[in-house]
Amino acid sequence: MRRSRGLTAALVLSLAGAGTGIGLVVMPQASAITPPVAFTADTLPTWQPNGIVFALAQANGTVFAGGTFSAVRPPAGGSGAEQEAVNFVALDAATGNPTSCRLAFTVSEGTATVRALAVSKDKKTLYAGGYFGAVNGTPVSSLAAIDIESCSPKASFHPGFPATVRALAVSDDTLYAAGDFNAVEGETRERFAAVDAASGALKPFTANADEPGRAVAVTPDGKNVLLGGDFFSVNGSNTHALAVVDATTGKVAKTYGNIPSNSVVKSIATDDQGFYTGNEGSGGGVFDGRIGLRLSDFSEKWRDRCLGATQWVLPYDGVLYSSSHAHDCSTELEYPDGKRHHLLAQPTDHTGTAPAPVDGFVRGPRKLGWFPDTNDGLGEGIGPRVMAVAEKGDTKYMWVGGEFTTVNGVEQQALTRFASTGDRGAPTTPVASADSVKPGEAQVRWRTSYDADDSKLTYRIYRNGSSTPVHTMTADSLEFERPQASWTDTTVKAGQSYTYRITATDAAGNTSALSATASVTVPSTQQAYPAQVRADGAQLYWRYDDTVSPYVADSSDGGNTSGVQVNAPALRQTPGATSGASTAMGFNGTSQQVHSDHRQTVSGAFTVETWFKTNSTRGGKLVGFGNNTTRSSGTFDKHIYMTNTGRLAFGVYSGSSKTITTGLFDTYNDNKWHHVVATQGPSGMALYVDGQNKGTLNVTDSLSYAGYWHVGGDNLSGWPNRPTSNFFAGQIDETAVYPKALTEAQVKNHFDLAKAPSDTVSKVTASEDTYVNQGAPSAANGAATSLAVRGNPLYQTYLRFNVPAAPAGQVLKSAVLQVKTSTQAGAGTADTVSVVPVTGTWSGDTTTYTTKPAVGTAPLGTFAAVPDGSALHSATLDTAAVTSALGTSYSVALASTGTDPLWLWSKESTAADAAPQLILTFGPK
Repeated sequence: MRRSRGLTAALVLSLAGAGTGIGLVVMPQASAITPPVAFTADTLPTWQPNGIVFALAQANGTVFAGGTFSAVRPPAGGSGAEQEAVNFVALDAATGNPTSCRLAFTVSEGTATVRALAVSKDKKTLYAGGYFGAVNGTPVSSLAAIDIESCSPKASFHPGFPATVRALAVSDDTLYAAGDFNAVEGETRERFAAVDAASGALKPFTANADEPGRAVAVTPDGKNVLLGGDFFSVNGSNTHALAVVDATTGKVAKTYGNIPSNSVVKSIATDDQGFYTGNEGSGGGVFDGRIGLRLSDFSEKWRDRCLGATQWVLPYDGVLYSSSHAHDCSTELEYPDGKRHHLLAQPTDHTGTAPAPVDGFVRGPRKLGWFPDTNDGLGEGIGPRVMAVAEKGDTKYMWVGGEFTTVNGVEQQALTRFASTGDRGAPTTPVASADSVKPGEAQVRWRTSYDADDSKLTYRIYRNGSSTPVHTMTADSLEFERPQASWTDTTVKAGQSYTYRITATDAAGNTSALSATASVTVPSTQQAYPAQVRADGAQLYWRYDDTVSPYVADSSDGGNTSGVQVNAPALRQTPGATSGASTAMGFNGTSQQVHSDHRQTVSGAFTVETWFKTNSTRGGKLVGFGNNTTRSSGTFDKHIYMTNTGRLAFGVYSGSSKTITTGLFDTYNDNKWHHVVATQGPSGMALYVDGQNKGTLNVTDSLSYAGYWHVGGDNLSGWPNRPTSNFFAGQIDETAVYPKALTEAQVKNHFDLAKAPSDTVSKVTASEDTYVNQGAPSAANGAATSLAVRGNPLYQTYLRFNVPAAPAGQVLKSAVLQVKTSTQAGAGTADTVSVVPVTGTWSGDTTTYTTKPAVGTAPLGTFAAVPDGSALHSATLDTAAVTSALGTSYSVALASTGTDPLWLWSKESTAADAAPQLILTFGPK
């Protein structure tokens, strides 16, 4: 019975509608996010104030927010009308909606503000500090106690604080305050004070500081109080920004002298393992990050020196969450100066052995995969200022308040929250590439995806359009560190083409779209040049055969140093530098470059190698190492650059700039491909061009720093013969970096191999196709989007190819016919399908069963038992038979003797990789 082409069309539409449904995986939500992170990065609908939130506290499923604002309104798209809220609002932790508790913090002169909130141990009293003179009309003096159950101020609690209270901490019976005041109740208490938690009576505790107090916390044992602020002395003892004092008397127990004078402590928090500070500063040598300290002796464990003022620290379940605008974590070997990250998470301590100190400090624990984000917002433009964790039911909520007006790019002001469940954000779509340099092996590579709350993702690789993954694996990635992942397919056959697509899935089962198709043809013989680069130990190898932006694949053996394209360099420029089908990348000389995606330190011996072609008279950097990515590096060397006249220079920094430059008449801006290699090792520096040594220098060391490899541009300020442009205009190909100095013989061998003849691949799409149907003997099917093959009743498919002649000096080494089964149910077949030559004449527009051409009986190749499911399939053809057809129009037929039909896409189909193709591999005689 004839299958309906109408049904086939319907199935095509169904596939198009499904889009990326292939590979969609739902996984159990045993852990919705990557541990130890406890919260998703997906913001929840939350009512928002019209100003700034400075303080948060929580009790019994209610979150209290204080600051400088006059009203709250629903989240964007939410229901409800704006409500008055005078510097304070209480919200349901689970819904984000205001509760019935309403308090107005006011002052007769100036602007009232709530700067600190704290809850008593029994969760019955809320303490509020700031600058205000009344709460709901009840007179107070910048510090108030609120009965939580009745939502009313305690009139009997009214200690007199004549200036702003900025921080509060509660022990069993004592409330500690920090701020701008110099006295309390008329008695001297400079910047820090303690009152009775029940009555508000001033306590003997005295810790007088010379500058404002901004943070206060009580140690878990209740014996000591941790003070933070701007100060340089406490009770006459020299200590800057941080001090530990006795909880009863205020006597100084520990002083600190290693926080820079232009930095202050804005936040202090404790857990059972230690205490932590958030720091802010301004000017050169500033410290803006976080410190982890021991409770046993109050000594420092680690220091995270990311730049971007930290406003709040919150330890929770072994993770230190922080709010800041951290824009430069170079000292932590994480990300260079650039984008601001307003919310971060890191372990509260190092796991295992802590790293060795650098500049006298142990680096902080590495950041975890939690990257929700805000903008800078209002006021000082700091972004988030305060954080709190609240629980209701079985769910925990991370609340964040501050100056921001957007969260995760969506409008939301001053308040937001994140939950411990309900992860709904899918990872970004992987960017895939594939390469093969020898028979029997295809390397599939992709830039790992990014997920805002999952650092370990599961990747599924689909081959030739199959809906079943051929391989599944996991890989780690962070927003700022997305190393290349790879898998080697060892089941591929020489001369055949393969396609690969990849998905990324997080721990909650959220799955990305399928990547764009990565295609590769497996060579019939090993490609000499890339094989030698890999054999000689390249740890970065960019071939520039990529088809999509912004990814540059690393083809080194086991390498993970992919590249990121900046400002869209031109892809797949031909011809490339080496023989074969490899392509190059084009750079405009003004803004385009590629930088590595992996931060590393280069020390000791190294080799930098690349090919280039240009006619520029403005010079520019070809390859180099620098400490930034998209911004111009401040530290940079280990580079090869071109002068305006076309000379090449290789330079390292060893106390001063050390360079080797080609001779006055050795210029290379002649618009021809040239090979340049620079090495440094125990024997010093050497520069090679086109296989020839162009100079040496007895310099064996260079500057050691963490950075990134750059191709096509980066800073050249201060270097000898500096060209007009930092950026290179021209084409670059086959860039490699080695962790050793290549020998002169190895360099010469690379140059020679690049020019040696190698295999080339031609992919020829069918110029015409059709099939005939015994059940409709007069029907011409040349416009059909699908093709059919069956023995009884007969379907027979015909394909015509305009076969090219062999390139000069080469012969045909293999020929493969590639077809793709359709999405129709049962498109596969249990029968063997033969590829046979067409001996008669035919036309796609007019050929019918009645007028079908004669075909040969000796198979050129076969497809055996094609499985169901839309996928690519290949048949190796008789090389001698195809050789005789080179340079002609050549027709083959697909025939079967069985009764199970095979359905294929035709060249008229719009499905990906649908058209039948002839893949021809030519090589040296």
